[in-house]
Amino acid sequence: MDSTNHATAVHDVDLAFLRSWALPQPDGEGDKELRGHVLVLGGSCEMPGAVILAATAALRAGAGKLTIATGASVAQLVALAMPEARVIALAEHTSAGFSLDAVASLDPLADHVDAILIGPGMCDEPATAALVHALLPRLDAARTNIVLDACAMGAMLHPPLGWPEGRPFRFERPVILTPHAGEMAHLTGVDKAGIVERPDPHALSTARAWNALMIVKGARTVIASPEGELWQHEGAGNIGLAISGSGDVLAGIIAGLVARGAAPAQAACWGVALHARAGDRLAERLGTLGYLAREISQEIPALLEQVGGHAAADAPTIRPSPVGQELGA
Repeated sequence: MDSTNHATAVHDVDLAFLRSWALPQPDGEGDKELRGHVLVLGGSCEMPGAVILAATAALRAGAGKLTIATGASVAQLVALAMPEARVIALAEHTSAGFSLDAVASLDPLADHVDAILIGPGMCDEPATAALVHALLPRLDAARTNIVLDACAMGAMLHPPLGWPEGRPFRFERPVILTPHAGEMAHLTGVDKAGIVERPDPHALSTARAWNALMIVKGARTVIASPEGELWQHEGAGNIGLAISGSGDVLAGIIAGLVARGAAPAQAACWGVALHARAGDRLAERLGTLGYLAREISQEIPALLEQVGGHAAADAPTIRPSPVGQELGA
Protein backbone atom coordinates (compact mmCIF):
# COMPACT_ATOMS: atom_id res chain seq x y z
CA MET A 1 0.00 0.00 0.00
CA ASP A 2 1.20 3.55 -0.74
CA SER A 3 2.83 5.29 2.22
CA THR A 4 0.23 8.05 2.04
CA ASN A 5 -2.28 5.51 3.32
CA HIS A 6 -0.39 4.79 6.54
CA ALA A 7 -0.81 6.77 9.77
CA THR A 8 2.21 7.95 11.76
CA ALA A 9 0.09 7.53 14.90
CA VAL A 10 -3.41 6.28 15.73
CA HIS A 11 -5.36 7.57 18.73
CA ASP A 12 -8.58 6.22 20.23
CA VAL A 13 -10.90 9.09 21.10
CA ASP A 14 -12.19 7.75 24.38
CA LEU A 15 -12.87 9.42 27.72
CA ALA A 16 -9.29 9.07 28.96
CA PHE A 17 -7.93 10.57 25.75
CA LEU A 18 -10.30 13.54 25.87
CA ARG A 19 -9.49 14.28 29.49
CA SER A 20 -5.80 14.20 28.67
CA TRP A 21 -6.42 16.82 25.96
CA ALA A 22 -8.58 19.23 27.94
CA LEU A 23 -10.24 22.09 26.11
CA PRO A 24 -9.01 25.61 26.83
CA GLN A 25 -11.22 27.45 29.29
CA PRO A 26 -12.06 31.16 29.18
CA ASP A 27 -10.66 33.48 31.80
CA GLY A 28 -13.27 34.13 34.47
CA GLU A 29 -12.90 37.86 33.85
CA GLY A 30 -13.15 37.56 30.06
CA ASP A 31 -15.98 38.72 27.81
CA LYS A 32 -17.69 37.24 24.74
CA GLU A 33 -14.84 38.34 22.47
CA LEU A 34 -12.43 36.21 24.47
CA ARG A 35 -14.62 33.12 23.91
CA GLY A 36 -14.28 33.51 20.16
CA HIS A 37 -16.29 34.82 17.22
CA VAL A 38 -17.70 32.28 14.76
CA LEU A 39 -19.17 33.07 11.34
CA VAL A 40 -21.59 30.57 9.83
CA LEU A 41 -22.07 30.99 6.08
CA GLY A 42 -24.86 28.93 4.56
CA GLY A 43 -28.56 28.35 4.21
CA SER A 44 -30.85 28.71 1.23
CA CYS A 45 -34.51 29.23 0.45
CA GLU A 46 -34.97 25.45 0.51
CA MET A 47 -32.89 24.75 3.64
CA PRO A 48 -32.77 27.76 5.97
CA GLY A 49 -32.88 25.47 9.00
CA ALA A 50 -29.41 24.01 8.41
CA VAL A 51 -27.65 27.26 9.19
CA ILE A 52 -29.78 27.68 12.32
CA LEU A 53 -28.82 24.19 13.53
CA ALA A 54 -25.13 24.81 12.91
CA ALA A 55 -25.14 28.27 14.48
CA THR A 56 -26.97 27.04 17.59
CA ALA A 57 -24.43 24.23 17.98
CA ALA A 58 -21.52 26.67 17.73
CA LEU A 59 -22.90 28.68 20.65
CA ARG A 60 -23.70 25.55 22.66
CA ALA A 61 -20.06 24.50 22.20
CA GLY A 62 -18.98 27.68 23.95
CA ALA A 63 -18.29 30.28 21.26
CA GLY A 64 -19.00 33.76 22.58
CA LYS A 65 -20.04 35.69 19.49
CA LEU A 66 -21.99 34.62 16.42
CA THR A 67 -22.52 36.04 12.95
CA ILE A 68 -24.62 34.30 10.31
CA ALA A 69 -24.39 35.10 6.60
CA THR A 70 -27.28 33.67 4.60
CA GLY A 71 -29.48 34.33 1.60
CA ALA A 72 -31.50 37.51 1.51
CA SER A 73 -34.66 35.46 0.96
CA VAL A 74 -34.36 33.83 4.40
CA ALA A 75 -32.22 36.28 6.37
CA GLN A 76 -35.13 37.76 8.33
CA LEU A 77 -36.43 34.30 9.21
CA VAL A 78 -32.97 33.27 10.43
CA ALA A 79 -32.60 36.48 12.44
CA LEU A 80 -35.88 35.83 14.21
CA ALA A 81 -34.89 32.23 14.95
CA MET A 82 -31.41 33.26 16.21
CA PRO A 83 -31.76 36.42 18.32
CA GLU A 84 -28.20 35.85 19.58
CA ALA A 85 -26.72 36.42 16.12
CA ARG A 86 -25.90 39.25 13.79
CA VAL A 87 -27.38 38.19 10.45
CA ILE A 88 -26.04 39.38 7.10
CA ALA A 89 -28.25 39.05 4.00
CA LEU A 90 -26.42 37.93 0.85
CA ALA A 91 -27.52 38.27 -2.76
CA GLU A 92 -28.63 35.00 -4.35
CA HIS A 93 -28.76 33.44 -7.81
CA THR A 94 -32.01 31.90 -9.06
CA SER A 95 -30.30 28.55 -8.29
CA ALA A 96 -30.22 29.55 -4.58
CA GLY A 97 -26.44 29.84 -4.71
CA PHE A 98 -24.85 33.03 -3.39
CA SER A 99 -23.58 35.74 -5.72
CA LEU A 100 -19.88 36.60 -5.60
CA ASP A 101 -21.04 40.00 -4.37
CA ALA A 102 -21.04 38.23 -1.01
CA VAL A 103 -17.24 38.55 -0.91
CA ALA A 104 -17.46 42.31 -0.44
CA SER A 105 -20.05 41.90 2.30
CA LEU A 106 -17.93 39.39 4.20
CA ASP A 107 -14.49 40.93 3.64
CA PRO A 108 -14.66 43.30 6.65
CA LEU A 109 -15.40 40.36 8.95
CA ALA A 110 -12.29 38.39 8.05
CA ASP A 111 -10.10 40.15 10.60
CA HIS A 112 -12.68 39.77 13.36
CA VAL A 113 -13.73 36.11 13.31
CA ASP A 114 -11.81 33.21 14.78
CA ALA A 115 -13.54 30.50 12.74
CA ILE A 116 -15.82 30.32 9.72
CA LEU A 117 -18.10 27.41 8.86
CA ILE A 118 -19.20 27.32 5.22
CA GLY A 119 -21.74 24.95 3.70
CA PRO A 120 -24.75 24.01 5.83
CA GLY A 121 -27.93 24.30 3.78
CA MET A 122 -26.23 25.55 0.59
CA CYS A 123 -27.55 24.11 -2.67
CA ASP A 124 -25.61 25.18 -5.78
CA GLU A 125 -22.27 23.33 -5.64
CA PRO A 126 -20.48 25.22 -8.47
CA ALA A 127 -21.61 28.61 -7.14
CA THR A 128 -20.66 27.62 -3.60
CA ALA A 129 -17.23 26.42 -4.76
CA ALA A 130 -16.66 29.71 -6.58
CA LEU A 131 -17.53 31.61 -3.41
CA VAL A 132 -15.22 29.46 -1.30
CA HIS A 133 -12.31 30.07 -3.67
CA ALA A 134 -13.05 33.79 -3.77
CA LEU A 135 -12.99 33.95 0.03
CA LEU A 136 -9.93 31.76 0.63
CA PRO A 137 -7.22 34.39 -0.07
CA ARG A 138 -8.81 36.86 2.36
CA LEU A 139 -9.40 34.21 5.02
CA ASP A 140 -5.86 32.90 4.61
CA ALA A 141 -4.45 36.40 5.01
CA ALA A 142 -6.43 36.81 8.23
CA ARG A 143 -5.40 33.29 9.33
CA THR A 144 -9.02 32.42 10.02
CA ASN A 145 -9.79 28.79 10.80
CA ILE A 146 -12.02 27.31 8.09
CA VAL A 147 -14.52 24.45 8.33
CA LEU A 148 -16.08 23.27 5.06
CA ASP A 149 -19.21 21.15 5.28
CA ALA A 150 -21.82 19.78 2.88
CA CYS A 151 -21.98 21.64 -0.44
CA ALA A 152 -18.89 23.76 0.30
CA MET A 153 -16.66 20.68 0.11
CA GLY A 154 -17.39 20.72 -3.62
CA ALA A 155 -14.58 23.29 -3.81
CA MET A 156 -12.37 20.23 -4.32
CA LEU A 157 -14.24 19.35 -7.52
CA HIS A 158 -14.44 22.90 -8.90
CA PRO A 159 -10.98 24.50 -8.72
CA PRO A 160 -10.61 28.27 -9.00
CA LEU A 161 -10.27 29.96 -12.35
CA GLY A 162 -6.71 29.67 -13.62
CA TRP A 163 -5.94 26.49 -11.69
CA PRO A 164 -3.76 24.21 -13.88
CA GLU A 165 -5.91 21.70 -15.73
CA GLY A 166 -5.51 18.15 -14.47
CA ARG A 167 -3.78 19.25 -11.26
CA PRO A 168 -5.75 18.33 -8.10
CA PHE A 169 -6.66 21.30 -5.96
CA ARG A 170 -4.77 21.72 -2.69
CA PHE A 171 -5.41 24.25 0.06
CA GLU A 172 -2.62 26.68 0.81
CA ARG A 173 -3.44 26.57 4.53
CA PRO A 174 -5.05 23.55 6.18
CA VAL A 175 -8.84 23.54 6.47
CA ILE A 176 -11.30 21.13 8.11
CA LEU A 177 -13.52 18.97 5.88
CA THR A 178 -16.44 16.93 7.28
CA PRO A 179 -17.65 14.35 4.72
CA HIS A 180 -19.72 11.25 5.40
CA ALA A 181 -19.04 8.22 3.22
CA GLY A 182 -21.41 9.34 0.47
CA GLU A 183 -19.84 12.79 0.28
CA MET A 184 -16.38 11.23 0.35
CA ALA A 185 -17.35 9.06 -2.60
CA HIS A 186 -18.58 12.14 -4.44
CA LEU A 187 -15.35 14.03 -3.77
CA THR A 188 -12.96 11.19 -4.65
CA GLY A 189 -14.82 9.04 -7.19
CA VAL A 190 -14.22 6.02 -4.96
CA ASP A 191 -17.10 3.60 -4.44
CA LYS A 192 -19.06 4.43 -1.28
CA ALA A 193 -19.03 0.83 -0.08
CA GLY A 194 -15.23 0.81 -0.22
CA ILE A 195 -15.04 3.94 1.89
CA VAL A 196 -17.46 2.52 4.47
CA GLU A 197 -15.42 -0.68 4.66
CA ARG A 198 -12.00 0.98 4.89
CA PRO A 199 -12.22 4.72 5.63
CA ASP A 200 -8.71 5.06 7.07
CA PRO A 201 -6.60 4.99 3.89
CA HIS A 202 -8.99 7.32 2.08
CA ALA A 203 -9.00 9.79 4.96
CA LEU A 204 -5.21 9.74 5.21
CA SER A 205 -4.50 10.05 1.49
CA THR A 206 -6.92 12.94 0.97
CA ALA A 207 -5.72 14.72 4.11
CA ARG A 208 -2.19 14.75 2.73
CA ALA A 209 -3.16 15.46 -0.87
CA TRP A 210 -5.61 18.27 -0.08
CA ASN A 211 -3.82 19.72 2.99
CA ALA A 212 -6.95 19.23 5.07
CA LEU A 213 -8.00 17.76 8.40
CA MET A 214 -10.42 15.09 7.19
CA ILE A 215 -13.32 13.98 9.39
CA VAL A 216 -14.85 10.96 7.66
CA LYS A 217 -18.11 10.43 9.53
CA GLY A 218 -19.78 7.12 10.30
CA ALA A 219 -20.53 4.68 13.10
CA ARG A 220 -16.75 4.63 13.33
CA THR A 221 -15.53 8.13 12.54
CA VAL A 222 -11.91 8.65 11.52
CA ILE A 223 -10.04 11.94 11.64
CA ALA A 224 -6.83 12.31 9.64
CA SER A 225 -4.32 15.15 9.56
CA PRO A 226 -2.09 16.25 6.69
CA GLU A 227 0.87 15.11 8.80
CA GLY A 228 -0.44 11.52 8.84
CA GLU A 229 -1.91 11.30 12.33
CA LEU A 230 -5.14 9.37 12.70
CA TRP A 231 -7.82 9.52 15.38
CA GLN A 232 -10.76 7.12 15.60
CA HIS A 233 -14.03 7.29 17.48
CA GLU A 234 -16.34 4.31 17.59
CA GLY A 235 -19.71 4.83 19.23
CA ALA A 236 -22.29 2.32 20.30
CA GLY A 237 -23.97 2.40 16.89
CA ASN A 238 -26.64 4.94 17.78
CA ILE A 239 -28.72 4.96 14.58
CA GLY A 240 -30.75 7.90 15.89
CA LEU A 241 -27.93 10.26 14.90
CA ALA A 242 -28.52 9.36 11.26
CA ILE A 243 -31.14 12.07 10.81
CA SER A 244 -31.50 15.23 8.73
CA GLY A 245 -29.53 18.08 10.25
CA SER A 246 -27.25 15.94 12.43
CA GLY A 247 -24.20 16.74 10.31
CA ASP A 248 -24.97 20.47 10.48
CA VAL A 249 -24.94 20.23 14.26
CA LEU A 250 -21.59 18.41 14.29
CA ALA A 251 -20.02 20.98 11.99
CA GLY A 252 -21.31 23.76 14.22
CA ILE A 253 -19.90 22.14 17.36
CA ILE A 254 -16.48 21.85 15.73
CA ALA A 255 -16.54 25.45 14.49
CA GLY A 256 -17.58 26.66 17.94
CA LEU A 257 -14.77 24.75 19.65
CA VAL A 258 -12.18 26.10 17.20
CA ALA A 259 -13.49 29.63 17.66
CA ARG A 260 -13.13 29.41 21.44
CA GLY A 261 -9.48 28.39 21.18
CA ALA A 262 -9.22 24.65 20.57
CA ALA A 263 -6.70 23.43 18.03
CA PRO A 264 -8.47 22.10 14.91
CA ALA A 265 -7.62 18.44 15.52
CA GLN A 266 -8.63 18.82 19.16
CA ALA A 267 -11.92 20.45 18.14
CA ALA A 268 -12.58 17.63 15.69
CA CYS A 269 -11.98 14.89 18.28
CA TRP A 270 -14.02 16.62 20.95
CA GLY A 271 -16.77 17.55 18.50
CA VAL A 272 -17.19 14.00 17.23
CA ALA A 273 -17.21 12.60 20.78
CA LEU A 274 -19.65 15.21 22.13
CA HIS A 275 -22.00 14.70 19.19
CA ALA A 276 -22.01 10.92 19.71
CA ARG A 277 -22.52 11.19 23.45
CA ALA A 278 -25.35 13.67 22.96
CA GLY A 279 -27.05 11.09 20.75
CA ASP A 280 -26.59 8.44 23.41
CA ARG A 281 -28.16 10.66 26.06
CA LEU A 282 -31.13 11.47 23.85
CA ALA A 283 -31.59 7.80 22.99
CA GLU A 284 -31.69 6.89 26.67
CA ARG A 285 -34.24 9.56 27.46
CA LEU A 286 -36.42 9.64 24.33
CA GLY A 287 -35.74 6.36 22.54
CA THR A 288 -33.26 5.28 19.91
CA LEU A 289 -35.30 6.62 17.00
CA GLY A 290 -37.23 9.84 16.74
CA TYR A 291 -35.18 12.48 18.53
CA LEU A 292 -34.38 15.54 16.42
CA ALA A 293 -31.15 17.15 15.29
CA ARG A 294 -32.19 20.38 17.00
CA GLU A 295 -32.18 18.52 20.32
CA ILE A 296 -28.55 17.38 20.04
CA SER A 297 -27.12 20.82 20.84
CA GLN A 298 -29.08 21.04 24.09
CA GLU A 299 -26.95 18.24 25.52
CA ILE A 300 -23.59 19.81 24.69
CA PRO A 301 -23.01 22.27 27.57
CA ALA A 302 -23.52 19.63 30.27
CA LEU A 303 -21.46 17.10 28.32
CA LEU A 304 -18.57 19.57 28.04
CA GLU A 305 -18.35 19.58 31.83
CA GLN A 306 -19.10 15.88 32.29
CA VAL A 307 -16.58 14.67 29.71
CA GLY A 308 -13.99 17.20 30.84
CA GLY A 309 -14.19 15.94 34.40
CA HIS A 310 -11.64 17.27 36.83
CA ALA A 311 -9.24 17.92 33.96
CA ALA A 312 -11.39 20.85 32.88
CA ALA A 313 -10.20 22.85 35.88
CA ASP A 314 -6.59 22.37 34.81
CA ALA A 315 -7.14 23.23 31.14
CA PRO A 316 -5.15 26.11 29.67
CA THR A 317 -6.82 29.46 30.17
CA ILE A 318 -7.77 31.45 27.07
CA ARG A 319 -6.27 34.92 27.11
CA PRO A 320 -6.41 37.61 24.39
CA SER A 321 -4.37 36.63 21.35
CA PRO A 322 -4.30 37.33 17.61
CA VAL A 323 -7.34 36.03 15.78
CA GLY A 324 -7.01 32.52 14.34
CA GLN A 325 -5.02 29.44 15.22
CA GLU A 326 -3.60 27.34 12.43
CA LEU A 327 -3.91 23.60 12.19
CA GLY A 328 -0.87 22.08 13.82
CA ALA A 329 0.07 25.30 15.63
